[in-house]
Amino acid sequence: MKELKKIRYWIFDLDNTLYSATTNVFGKIDKKMCEFIMENLNVSKEEALKIKNDYFHSHGTTLNGLMKKHKIDAHHFLEFVHDIDYDFLKKNPELNEEIQKLPGEKIIFTNGSKKHAERVIERLGVKNNFKKIFDIVDCDFIPKPEIEPYQKLVKKFNIICENSIFIEDIARNLEPAHNMGMKTAWIESDDPYCKKGFDGNHIHYIVKNLTDFLKQTNKFIGQ
Repeated sequence: MKELKKIRYWIFDLDNTLYSATTNVFGKIDKKMCEFIMENLNVSKEEALKIKNDYFHSHGTTLNGLMKKHKIDAHHFLEFVHDIDYDFLKKNPELNEEIQKLPGEKIIFTNGSKKHAERVIERLGVKNNFKKIFDIVDCDFIPKPEIEPYQKLVKKFNIICENSIFIEDIARNLEPAHNMGMKTAWIESDDPYCKKGFDGNHIHYIVKNLTDFLKQTNKFIGQ
């Protein structure tokens, strides 16, 4: 872990990274996506689910597919699908403490919206750690793992890639970060989509529990 001593830019994905996938926040968003597709494309629930999944896998995000194929208004989509109840996300003081201890800048890099990210970090009690959020709007709606969002992120915040680490639950989203010179940490998952490509040489750390990983990191950095 010695290379972590030089990290000054701690870049975190949001969904299923800062909180566990078992909380099923994304399940709620998925449901809202299907509702949006049913209403706007006038299709059945079954067809909406198929479209949502097909676009997600072929275009990186469902939104990207809807924009390309149906000229959907992106801002309307984001507002609709993130209109969910966040109350079941609980504060995580331990995680907050460990993020707080990390030296340097902490940044959120998400395919979701800024508003969604702010709600999540508020509920988790980690909001004060994150002064910078780079969302899908900042990416001009081009999602990870396309290279452009990573380049825009680095340029906007003057990030030095060699002094950075990107922590994310979708393995293939770590590859561009690695190629740009960042260290990478994958939040371990059994989900086939998240797991695809996890055995590549673009992953430096496999993380079972984010809080524990940051605890070990802080302990090592402090030595």
